[in-house]
Amino acid sequence: MPRTRLRRTLALALPAAVVVGLLAVSARSHFQVLVPSQDNVSGGNRTVDLEVLFTHPMAGGPVMDMARPRQFGVLVRGRKTDLLGSLRRRTVGGKAAYAASYEVRRPGDHVFYLEPAPYWEPAEGKTIVHYTKVVVNGMDLGEGWDAMVGFPVEIEPLVRPYGLWTGNVFRGIVRKGGQPVPFAEIEVEYRNVGGRVTPPGDAFVTQVIKADANGTFCYGLPKAGWWAFAALIDGDEKRPAPDGKPADVELGALMWVRAVDMK
Repeated sequence: MPRTRLRRTLALALPAAVVVGLLAVSARSHFQVLVPSQDNVSGGNRTVDLEVLFTHPMAGGPVMDMARPRQFGVLVRGRKTDLLGSLRRRTVGGKAAYAASYEVRRPGDHVFYLEPAPYWEPAEGKTIVHYTKVVVNGMDLGEGWDAMVGFPVEIEPLVRPYGLWTGNVFRGIVRKGGQPVPFAEIEVEYRNVGGRVTPPGDAFVTQVIKADANGTFCYGLPKAGWWAFAALIDGDEKRPAPDGKPADVELGALMWVRAVDMK
């Protein structure tokens, strides 16, 4: 069940004091971070450093413990390269996170992708798996930015996901099993590094949009920096909770894009 529907259900089913306590925990949306140090590699420094952590981007935390991811790699010109062995475990805010470095040696678009280990969220009573990707251009050859990794749920970009000015729009199609997901719910958050943005209210922390009947969505990027788009889809099968009972699964098709101010 997407988080906005969960909140409505809590509001209808539980006493107000209980709802307030639960919403304080669940209102902050979880996002899998997969952010590169640069998204356009054209010369000079060709090393891309990637941050991998599970957190609340707009709030700047807290960071949740990550088990070792199940997949991490890069897709270039139709060829996948397994980068799982390059992940370095690190600690952020006392929690397990990861990092990796990759040298761009070939022209073309590099689609970095990550499948994290399933994460149990006790506040929502479900397991979360966010299939995440980000695109880095190599040597100005803009080919392959719309290539699909083949995740169970995935965003197909309709706008090249780099070289975006602040104010541009990002469009994409939410797919599950390769098919568009009509009216999919997408949560959008800004990576608020250093707390530079102070939201005037909770409604501004996580933007919520819906795809149309063809699974297509559109969102304008109002500020320079990294933006995450997470299409949240109910899994077809339940997974065992820590107590062994079957529990719901939230699948996230997540993509990061960056906006840059015009100088």
